[in-house]
Amino acid sequence: MSAENVLLNVNGIEVIYNHVILVLKGVSLQVSEGRIVALLGGNGAGKTTTLRAVSNLLAGERGEVTKGSIELRGERIEKLSTADMVERGVIQVMEGRHCFAHLTIEENLLTGAYTRKDGKAAVSATLDKVYGYFPRLKQRRGSQAAYTSGGEQQMCAIGRALMANPKMVLLDEPSMGLAPQIVQEVFEIVRDLNTKERVTFLLAEQNTNMALRYADYGYILENGRVVMDGKAADLRENEDVKEFYLGMGGADRKSFRDVKSYKRRKRWLA
Repeated sequence: MSAENVLLNVNGIEVIYNHVILVLKGVSLQVSEGRIVALLGGNGAGKTTTLRAVSNLLAGERGEVTKGSIELRGERIEKLSTADMVERGVIQVMEGRHCFAHLTIEENLLTGAYTRKDGKAAVSATLDKVYGYFPRLKQRRGSQAAYTSGGEQQMCAIGRALMANPKMVLLDEPSMGLAPQIVQEVFEIVRDLNTKERVTFLLAEQNTNMALRYADYGYILENGRVVMDGKAADLRENEDVKEFYLGMGGADRKSFRDVKSYKRRKRWLA
């Protein structure tokens, strides 16, 4: 990926849980400003851990970055708090559609603006904008979140992140547990937010086919390592990606790394 306008630079990080379990093994990636970048791979590949390393949420899971560096606009951020990251415009939407079940949809959205210092009028304007992107949430604004659908809760979680006026959203498994039609609706909104609001997205997603339709660039993780990366359009046409992640092949191999034609790039060996 071009170094031009790099917002996030993850360089060779290792992550260890409970002081003994090595989960990420030298992961490097870049996210350019105004782009949608996808982290792809199966369950346990290291996608969520990568997002948590960036947003500094590892400590709550007894994890830590033990090697490498993470830079946001050239600033080392590994030691910053999650609140510091929010101040810098980096917001994570957790896997599993975390909403405050006892609050209404609108109350949930407004909790996302608690760090704002630009006044009620500005927050109200952002709320109107969120409702513009998520008309379904406007219809359900007075409903208790516990009694809304999975799709509405996912939209609420993304909308709440937008209430903080983020520069970058880390989106963890947005399609999980949702009907295909709702998944497409969510990804369409992500693309709209990217093109119209210039929000940068780094999203972790098992639905490779959907993610590569909407992303600009993709990184495929397996067993805590990046095994391939490239422009989304190129990955969609790659024969090995088609076979292992798009369900277009018939060979019985255990993993993508078994493909003989695959040559790991030198930078991942460092």
